[in-house]
Amino acid sequence: MNLDDALHTFIVEGRELLEQMEEALLQVEQAPGDDDAIAAIFRAAHTIKGSAGLFGLDHVVKFTHVAESVLDRVRNHQIGIDSDLVAVFLAVRDHLGMLLDRIAAGLEPDAETEQSGQALADRLKAYLDGQPAAGRPENALVERPVCLEQAPPTGGADTDNWHISLRFNPDVLRNGLDPLAIIRYLATFGRVAHIVTLVDAVPGLTDLEPEDSYLGYEISFHTDADKATIDSAFDFVRDDARIRILPPHSKVSEYVQLIRDLPEEEMRLGEILMGCGTLTPAELDEALRRQEAAADGAPHPIGEMLVEQNIVHPPVVQAALDKQKQVKEQKSAEGSLIRVNAEKLDEHINLIGELIIASAGTSLIAQRANIPELSEAAARLSRLVEEVRDSALTLRMVQIGATFNKFQRVVRDMSAELKKDIRLEISGAETELDKTVVEKIGDPLTHLVRNSLDHGIEAAAERIARGKPAHGTIRLNAYHDSGSIVIEVSDDGGGLNRERILKKAIERGLVKPEQQLGDDEIHNLIFEAGFSTAEQVNNLSGRGVGMDVVRRNIMALRGTVEIQSAEGMGTTMRIRLPLTLAIIDGFLVGVGAASFVLPLELVVECVELSADETQAAQGRDHLNLRGEVLPFIRLKELFDISDPSQPAVDPADEEGFGDGRAASGSSGDTATAVASDPELDFMLHPVRRENVVVVQYAGHRAGLVVENLMGEFQTVIRPLGVVFNGLQGIAGFTILGNGQVALILDVAGLVHRVATRDRRLNAGVSFAMSE
Repeated sequence: MNLDDALHTFIVEGRELLEQMEEALLQVEQAPGDDDAIAAIFRAAHTIKGSAGLFGLDHVVKFTHVAESVLDRVRNHQIGIDSDLVAVFLAVRDHLGMLLDRIAAGLEPDAETEQSGQALADRLKAYLDGQPAAGRPENALVERPVCLEQAPPTGGADTDNWHISLRFNPDVLRNGLDPLAIIRYLATFGRVAHIVTLVDAVPGLTDLEPEDSYLGYEISFHTDADKATIDSAFDFVRDDARIRILPPHSKVSEYVQLIRDLPEEEMRLGEILMGCGTLTPAELDEALRRQEAAADGAPHPIGEMLVEQNIVHPPVVQAALDKQKQVKEQKSAEGSLIRVNAEKLDEHINLIGELIIASAGTSLIAQRANIPELSEAAARLSRLVEEVRDSALTLRMVQIGATFNKFQRVVRDMSAELKKDIRLEISGAETELDKTVVEKIGDPLTHLVRNSLDHGIEAAAERIARGKPAHGTIRLNAYHDSGSIVIEVSDDGGGLNRERILKKAIERGLVKPEQQLGDDEIHNLIFEAGFSTAEQVNNLSGRGVGMDVVRRNIMALRGTVEIQSAEGMGTTMRIRLPLTLAIIDGFLVGVGAASFVLPLELVVECVELSADETQAAQGRDHLNLRGEVLPFIRLKELFDISDPSQPAVDPADEEGFGDGRAASGSSGDTATAVASDPELDFMLHPVRRENVVVVQYAGHRAGLVVENLMGEFQTVIRPLGVVFNGLQGIAGFTILGNGQVALILDVAGLVHRVATRDRRLNAGVSFAMSE
């Protein structure tokens, strides 16, 4: 990986960490005692600072260091966290996001960015300055030694002083070393609180050697230095003494936290303990030598030996073991994941689309050749291509939860700005849909959420007067329905004001005063360009540029948006979107020489439309389908298709065509069928009947009258060109195996068209959908 790739990875991962930080901050605001969330915030800041340092991004490191210092005191309960501090750290998160954006664009911080960063840093430093600062260690004289045969516990786990245990070899004086001089050196960076001199090794007078050292020392030492600094004081005497250094009680919890904050890398136990500073290299080497020299030949675990020898406290060893386990589990989970560039994934899907078209052509050639072995091989290839397609499409599916969670911040900030108490509830976060849809749905959802916040939820006094709770609620929900994904944005506010909308529409000339409109038609007026009922324009709404943008963006995704509202009760905006924008299972039909594709998941069944039933409809285009009144529309009339000299043919009527088949009843299992060549089959199979394809969208049914049923067809969706934008009833096109073009029908738009026609005829079929 080159430096540019590494920097790009840092930016991507940094943005992910900032999202995690924001989620954790909002969680902490609701539950200030959530230590796990506080730790997540700290880890995010710590990781960003460390990674930024690798790329020499000193301005990021400097700013994040201040934030990290405050967070360190928060997690150690030295600073209490409240809404004000959460607001500061949300601003920190935004500032870091802006810094990452500038780094991604290859820009240095400008004066405005530096000024805002310095202002934030000053606010953070105020929290640090408000805490009692730790004083520098005092240089004190060594207290008069106390001679005891057994030393009482001094320092270590029971106090806030370090405990240093020294046992000098007898030859230390002959080697020119003065034990007392070494002890005095400790006073240069700390304070020797107490010394116990051990005389248990002093022999009788007759055996006493004047030049030998017999004394031991147990020292209680107070300092802010780390273990490595203390250990360095004994560098020159290390070969002539046995040294044990135990941290104070307050340091144990710090070592545990340091271990938790170590990088998620596989390390040996000794490396972890040295990494947090609780074990020195010399102590580790000594412990390893003892482990190798174990008398029973079976080496003891290094952790047990360090505890038994009072080198490391048991909680610290346990934290290191837990860290090893955590890293191992995480590496195991990461082993099944790999980060892939989105552009490469899109290219992969596009190639599969071309493979589908090529496979369809191969099947057609095999059928024309009438060679059983070749047809069998082509069918097997078609099945494999379908499996590859399904597998590839799952790679593009992502959960919508990440998009929903971003609105926690939107609701929080806007609630404060509007002086309303509004809560956000999320459900269906695990619902999956195409990543392209997720990327493009953010802006429409933002408009809808902001609309609910500003227009939907009433002020607290008004809500109480209506018998509602003082706080309002906005709900985001997602679920699958009939091959589509449904996203709902609902609130328990005042609902849409029918009379107010109608009055504004009449003023703008959108409707005539004498027109009689239903509630659904009036509600849909809010999607007209420039329409707004807001009496005042503010920075949130009132300019009439929101809802029409929502509808255009949703329609660009081949989706629809519906409104369900009850005045005084609330409003639900329901967005229906296709699961994928790339490849679908289609159902191929023919009208004259034209071929059309319907999304297979929207097809319920196919029935024959007899002449008697046509006559019974009496021009109103309704079919009695097993007691159900089914409205239908003729594609031939809708698209003005004239009788061709070479009409489309039903390949399922051709014996030996492979897996192409007409549908009669349920759509059944997915399979692949390719239209046969009209030139080959027209003379054998002239069109003799009409068929109704029953489709269902959003719980409403309609019929599409066609001439030929050509069976199931793997469909690669191609977008229409700019010239054809806004073409009613058509969602795109695809290429058939014989190279011909087939149009993909917009089933949602056609169902809406049928429903609109029926409303005008007072047939009792009502279905509100935005055009």
